Amino acid sequence: MNDKTDAARLDAFRTDVLREICNIGAGNAATALSKLMNRRVDMRILRVLPLPFNDIVEYAGGAENIVAAVFARFEGSLSGNVLFAADEQEARHLILALTGTEQEGFSPLACSVIQEIGNILIGSYLTALSDFLGMELRPTVPSLAVDMAGAILSFSLMEIGRTSDTAIMIDAGLGTEDAPPSEERTSRIFLLPDPESFETIFVALGVGDHGKD
Repeated sequence: MNDKTDAARLDAFRTDVLREICNIGAGNAATALSKLMNRRVDMRILRVLPLPFNDIVEYAGGAENIVAAVFARFEGSLSGNVLFAADEQEARHLILALTGTEQEGFSPLACSVIQEIGNILIGSYLTALSDFLGMELRPTVPSLAVDMAGAILSFSLMEIGRTSDTAIMIDAGLGTEDAPPSEERTSRIFLLPDPESFETIFVALGVGDHGKD
């Protein structure tokens, strides 16, 4: 078996492991959002994809696409960064699904809702990862910014790019009983462990040597 095929299979296996952790995080987030909004909220993991760092802006809708981004750094047994991004269409969908209120653009209400959703999603995924690995993760207080994707992501992730070249993109459909999760509207999380933390994660999961001779 050649190295390229071996690496592809390794990536697929490890991605499946991460997907299971993401499913737990999505369940935790749905429970937290349901309590916050006093109505049932469903989340469904649609895709977990290893992603080159330089492709993040493209997957956030393009450099000129206006987005709201919630960003946090985490330290502890593992270190890295995590980012939640929503464009105007997704922001309107999330606000309508969770509050029943129509919004245009990133109004103060829209930013407040997106900030809270981002806080819950980031916290839920990091808690799932921490519990699954049995490791302590300490996130910073998440921050929100609204700007063109190219500007906001380049500025927010500038320091990350100096040490990390790979992200894990998590697409999760979010909805309620009135507006079920849809593949056309997803909540997008970018998990960016520091390089040394990638292997630590998989060693802790018992798959650090999977695919190696």
